[in-house]
Amino acid sequence: MTEPPFFTIGDHQIEYRWWNEPTGAGYSVVGPVAVFLHEGLGSIDLWREIPGRVADATGLPVLAYNRHGYGQSTPSTEPRTPRYMHDEALDVLPRVLQASGITDPILVGHSDGGSISLIYTGAGAGPVRAVALLAPHVYVEDVCFSGIANIAAAAENNAMIEKLGRYHRDPASTFAGWRDIWLHPEFRAWDIREYLPGVEVPVLAMQGTADEYATTNMLDEIDRLVAGPVETLWLEGARHMAHRDAPDELVAALTTFLTKFG
Repeated sequence: MTEPPFFTIGDHQIEYRWWNEPTGAGYSVVGPVAVFLHEGLGSIDLWREIPGRVADATGLPVLAYNRHGYGQSTPSTEPRTPRYMHDEALDVLPRVLQASGITDPILVGHSDGGSISLIYTGAGAGPVRAVALLAPHVYVEDVCFSGIANIAAAAENNAMIEKLGRYHRDPASTFAGWRDIWLHPEFRAWDIREYLPGVEVPVLAMQGTADEYATTNMLDEIDRLVAGPVETLWLEGARHMAHRDAPDELVAALTTFLTKFG
């Protein structure tokens, strides 16, 4: 098996993958690039065919990467804090963009990746052309807490860990890191709505109508508080993993949105 490419970010090796890789990637990429940020148990491979289909449909360069503790990136050994998504948005993501030569990103974030995208953009951590969000969180709802608690209980038979082993170097650590912070009492106060008024670029906010981890409040708050123009799309019948349940609808929506900025 060919060793995947990595960025060195601090002490960590961060796995990444390009589609339509631009000439000069890693130095200075001219023009917009769609950057995919995965969810709390996700990875490059768990995006399935979505990044490649979007690259083919739009002609844009697309980059996806595995955060520290995910995929083949350096496994995580330290417990997360309630600010772990802030750390990703304000410290790691800027360095990934710098390492890849991307100066004109369009952020495409799912769940945790969507929240990281909002923090990065709202804090003005770097230039952003537009943001596409799939099932983002802006605060912790009761339904999210209970949904994760249910998965944590069901995972005691190791079926979840075995499944995650197809996608992560250290699946037990990946799962524990996600579970432990989301169920930590201090995390119930996590709230990133203060960043939303700082998001002045166009936003596409999408969510499945059967999302088991969120109510309509998430997209309602984004629409209410984001300063830039917001398009909202509900994916009928799709759950939290809407890219698995409604891939064609998602690719079509992303293609239409991203083509405006290509």
